[in-house]
Amino acid sequence: MASSSHASSQASSPRLRAQITSSKHPEVEETESGYASASYASSATGSDSDSDSVPGLPLISLTKPHLRYLNQQLEKMTAMERLRFSMRLFPRLYQTTAFGLTGLVTMDMLARLSASDPSLPAVEAIFLDTLYHFPETYALLSRVRARYPAIKLHVYRPDGAASAAEFEARYGAGLYDSAAELYDWVAKVEPQQRAYAELGVAAVLTGRRRSQGGERDRLDVLEVDEERGIVKVNPLLDWSFPQVRAYVAEHDVPYNELLDRGYKSVGDWHSTSPVGAGEDERAGRWKGQQKTECGIHNKKSRYAQFLAQQQQQQQQQQQPGNDGHLISVSS
Repeated sequence: MASSSHASSQASSPRLRAQITSSKHPEVEETESGYASASYASSATGSDSDSDSVPGLPLISLTKPHLRYLNQQLEKMTAMERLRFSMRLFPRLYQTTAFGLTGLVTMDMLARLSASDPSLPAVEAIFLDTLYHFPETYALLSRVRARYPAIKLHVYRPDGAASAAEFEARYGAGLYDSAAELYDWVAKVEPQQRAYAELGVAAVLTGRRRSQGGERDRLDVLEVDEERGIVKVNPLLDWSFPQVRAYVAEHDVPYNELLDRGYKSVGDWHSTSPVGAGEDERAGRWKGQQKTECGIHNKKSRYAQFLAQQQQQQQQQQQPGNDGHLISVSS
């Protein structure tokens, strides 16, 4: 997969903005007139859809009351019904997965839905290869490709590195310990942003569930991610871990062998450990640290905020010259 720079991934990625329109009734303006929209400025997919013909026209636009209503209805649906609905409703819908159990169940359901109704839009998958996954995870990747050949899988890695050795030659060994937020940005967040930009992603299916604990216990089926410019869909949010395991067993879904060794949530080898009896499902992630997410599903990391501040300062220090070129302004 060819890599593009951080700047280009920011410039061309879909943008999801919370906007407030004018209202004749100020007392209801905040709750009733705001809307979130995923807009795509320049087509990365070559699609000839109507929304591509007008630059900046939102691909997805949901008023806050509409979003609330959709979540109320989606709560009443089964996971399969939510997936079918999302496949019809959202353009440029992708699945993001690290091949956890919930993501694998979602992938199996997508394959079954597509086989039963070929008219459904295809949903492709995105895997972020941090270069530090367990060998068992990479082995699972091969089995998943063999089991679901109709699902196109896009693999994104840290920019400029195709192996852990190349990554460490550039950033040093043990970056995940010495500068954890920088590691999350370089290995996960930037590749994700690049994937969204290059593929023109407007909505994603995630494997998050309320029963995983932490910040996930208040999930809605649909979420508006304003920072990353997408709509997130959590189709199995109300499933328990035993329900997920039962589906995997019933349908012979391929899964990570580490789950048979006490692991319940599997990420990078350096930040994942088995879970003890009675512990939350994700208790084995970043054990002993005040951390529950890697930066993909939470607010911007301090490193991401620093980059944004640096970019803003650069823009403020540049002004257009008379010849149309940019010139730096120094004191």
